[in-house]
Amino acid sequence: MRLGLVVPHIFMHRSILPEVIFSPGMLALDLANGLQKQGVEVTLFTPGPVDTTVKNVTADLRLFENELLLRRDNYLDLLKKHPFTFVTLARQVQSEIIARAFEMANRDMLDIIHIYTNEEDIALPFAQFCKKPVVFTHHDPFNFLVKYKNIFPKYPQHNWLSLSFAQRRGMPETTNWVANIYHGLDEKKWVPNYSPPDNYVTFVGRIIEPKGTHLAIKAVQQYNAHTSAQHKLKLKIAGKHYADHQKDAYWRERITPLIDGDEIKYVGHIKSMEAKQILLGNARALIVPSIFEEPFGMVVIEALACGTPIIALDSGALPELIQEGASGVIAQKVWIERNSSQTDRSQHLIDEDSTINNLVKAIQTSSFDRRRCRQAFEARFTLERVCREHIEVFKKLITH
Repeated sequence: MRLGLVVPHIFMHRSILPEVIFSPGMLALDLANGLQKQGVEVTLFTPGPVDTTVKNVTADLRLFENELLLRRDNYLDLLKKHPFTFVTLARQVQSEIIARAFEMANRDMLDIIHIYTNEEDIALPFAQFCKKPVVFTHHDPFNFLVKYKNIFPKYPQHNWLSLSFAQRRGMPETTNWVANIYHGLDEKKWVPNYSPPDNYVTFVGRIIEPKGTHLAIKAVQQYNAHTSAQHKLKLKIAGKHYADHQKDAYWRERITPLIDGDEIKYVGHIKSMEAKQILLGNARALIVPSIFEEPFGMVVIEALACGTPIIALDSGALPELIQEGASGVIAQKVWIERNSSQTDRSQHLIDEDSTINNLVKAIQTSSFDRRRCRQAFEARFTLERVCREHIEVFKKLITH
């Protein structure tokens, strides 16, 4: 089987990927390498060169890099200073790499194309001209951004893979779902810790309001307010904040005032897998207080791989990933409906006090057998299983 795995996001470049939070990129690299180990001939299409053991086809970046040289910027500098210019140049590169993949398929150099990551909207209108099967994977909620939700429903007839059944809710009922494939990790690289210090819980992720970082902080504070000194918990927050973005005041106004360096501690943006394993493996539990519809939640399976149970709100796919009472506990979000005088429309808002109370109750019952957490990971979320299920889909599409 000759697979063209197309990952057109501009972050797929070895000079960018280590500096950003982009889990789809790492998932794509794991998938490419894992499929190759299972006998698939993989050609990985990316805008720039990436570190991989498979054949890597890249775009012609000479003019893009000349532009950077003239401006005396690197890729991320240009993104921060002139985002519109960066996106414009990136879209040109992404179009080129998608066209290259379709061309190779039409020349019978590939048996199937898998468009992977969140820039596949470029490929949608042109997939009809590819003579080989094309399948799509998206990594956000389908209705999350305007540029996606206004084009995806036009192509329900394409071959679609979902990350979770919750993710499917953003697409038409007529969508041609060929499979649901949960993400996975290399079980050999993730080592469980069955005897942690048990004196802290952790939040890991982007520090933005939809991820609910403030809810985690307030839940731990409320838990400690009604707990004896020897049973108090610390909260360690790890992730990237956006204090340098003028439009994002969340970190400055809602998080920083609550960080005391003791009970509530910010440990920075953790980049290495080894450091993340130490943080997750030594935690009593991982708190995932997302208030938006999570399409998956990679940090959940990372924690389970470490033997760490989960405390999560009932958002999107999270209830699909967590076995209630075995690998974690699901706390219910509480909504309130409020009428807007300006639009005369009702708005659904989070009742934070009630939701925090539910998180506190979950913390009180978050003592689980860590071996069962690891077993849940091994049963459902290994990279070997991910690759096997993809191969099954590819074979069906090729022979259809």
